[in-house]
Amino acid sequence: MKIAEVIGKVTLSRRHPSLDGARWLVAIPLKSDELNSKKLNSKKKKKTEPFVIYDELGASPGCQIAVSEGAEAAAPFHPDVKPIDAYVSAILDQVEVY
Repeated sequence: MKIAEVIGKVTLSRRHPSLDGARWLVAIPLKSDELNSKKLNSKKKKKTEPFVIYDELGASPGCQIAVSEGAEAAAPFHPDVKPIDAYVSAILDQVEVY
């Protein structure tokens, strides 16, 4: 599982029929030193690559989210099959790193 910050949304012209009722977001994975900050410094150059995530929870730009990837991303939908590789599993209110 990764922690990421939502930076935008994806607009689709076509989608698989099993993906009704949700949307796609673009997020950047956060490094451990970025977890305690509320907002990322937009002037700071990001070294991580943004990725696309399936969202049913309603996360918005600026939210910190927990992301499940791979087989774990599709597990909540079993026995249904959804063609996804990353899923928003939680919207985080606060993250504390000790």
